[in-house]
Amino acid sequence: MNVPMTGESLADYLRRLRNGLGLTQKELAKRANIHIHSLGKIERGLTTRLNQKTLRGLAYALSIPSEYLESVSKGVPVSASDILKFCPICWTPGTPPDEMWLSPKAKFCMFCGTALCDRCSNCNQPIISLTFRFCPYCGQPYKTTS
Repeated sequence: MNVPMTGESLADYLRRLRNGLGLTQKELAKRANIHIHSLGKIERGLTTRLNQKTLRGLAYALSIPSEYLESVSKGVPVSASDILKFCPICWTPGTPPDEMWLSPKAKFCMFCGTALCDRCSNCNQPIISLTFRFCPYCGQPYKTTS
């Protein structure tokens, strides 16, 4: 499972994911477009805060939402409210999702009744950001035309 475990440090979390993917530090650093010494410092626990470039690079390289790295570096658990959901019919690309869609209890759109999405309909990867109109993994547009 790619979700951070309760009490897991950033160093332990990154090491667990990297080993789970069978990557060396050098391979992960190259994929994340960060310096290998930076990754080494993170995995040794010498660096506990990540800048945005490192955060985005590691999230992309490990195929996880950047929110997971943010929460583990802050020492807070990933909550159900951190899951990004939207209506594929009502959502306007490039705009933030409606607050009602982000409720942990929300399963359907309160406007049209469509099931809310939290994953790409094509590749099933979690929605990381709605800033963009397309899935960063497969290129599928998030909004459906119906």
